[in-house]
Amino acid sequence: MSELAAFQDAFVAALAERTAAPIAGWLPEDDTELAGLAVYRNTIAKGCVDALAANFPTVASLVGDDWFRAAAALFAREHPPATAALLAYGEAFADWLARFPPAGDLPYLPAMARLDWMWTTALFAPEARPLPAEAFALAPDVLAAARPRLHPSLAFAWFHSGLPGLWLAAREPEPGEMTLAEDPQGVLIVRPEDTVHSRLLDAAGFAFLAAARDGASLGEAITAAAHADPAADLATLFAALIADGVFVGLDLGDSA
Repeated sequence: MSELAAFQDAFVAALAERTAAPIAGWLPEDDTELAGLAVYRNTIAKGCVDALAANFPTVASLVGDDWFRAAAALFAREHPPATAALLAYGEAFADWLARFPPAGDLPYLPAMARLDWMWTTALFAPEARPLPAEAFALAPDVLAAARPRLHPSLAFAWFHSGLPGLWLAAREPEPGEMTLAEDPQGVLIVRPEDTVHSRLLDAAGFAFLAAARDGASLGEAITAAAHADPAADLATLFAALIADGVFVGLDLGDSA
């Protein structure tokens, strides 16, 4: 390892361990601590907190700026960034909140963080061109046998309460009064072009996407949706997913 690389590794350790000991070999003999290290630490800490606020805006809006920034500073100390880029920092934040004692009175908070993280992940996912409706103009047996490829930004989840609705309401510019519904809800998040879109997802839609994600054909996915909700309007469901831009390809199978 070169001298420069060794110093860089030691400097990072000094910041993480909050002591000048790792870089003692490069310091004057009478200099056991550098005030400048605190400047670096504070700069990095502020960057982490600002990145978490940007990546988890719903959580921040629900708990208030002071609470959020104090919690984010503690998280950043326990989970320093692995890379210099902070655009997608905070993958472990939701799980950390679930163990964070001051969040115990806010049991919905980890789920809000997970939904925020799904949105952030969709924002930075690879781009892909969604299939237009015309791509599905195939013979019924061919279409049923086709296996769809889903957009790389697509994220979806199912909850046993109305947490997705609460999350969507909290992300509105002027949320107003928010209530937590008791009925199960799903959520769909995707970035088919330049903007991330999110909406509620019913049981049939979730079952369809879960089946497609696991490699099912369109016919099999539609069957899964029908089992999840026999009253679902399957044609409308499929058309809505096409309009959402969740499909980027069709692998045509053997219709026989």
